[in-house]
Amino acid sequence: MQHDRSGLQAAAPHAGPIRTCIGCRSRDSRSDLLRIVAVTDDGGATTAVPDPGARLPGRGAWLHPDIGCFELAVRRRAFPRALRRELRSLEAVREWLETLRSTHD
Repeated sequence: MQHDRSGLQAAAPHAGPIRTCIGCRSRDSRSDLLRIVAVTDDGGATTAVPDPGARLPGRGAWLHPDIGCFELAVRRRAFPRALRRELRSLEAVREWLETLRSTHD
């Protein structure tokens, strides 16, 4: 644990950048969160898609790869606000999280 100038203990530094989950609103390492981006198809429909490699272009939102955090984000209407886009569908994200959950069970 490190100490700041006042002599109080400061939080241990995290490895890598810190992001906030749009579902539970807790802060975590970027490597522990899933990046979500908005993708617009040729017909003009915009959907949210998972970006596990964090390489797709555009504004991203961060979410714990947990269905509970996903449901919180949906209830709070956090996806359109974080991505600054109206979204037609979140199904690709839900399917990715359910697939991830089924492989870990």
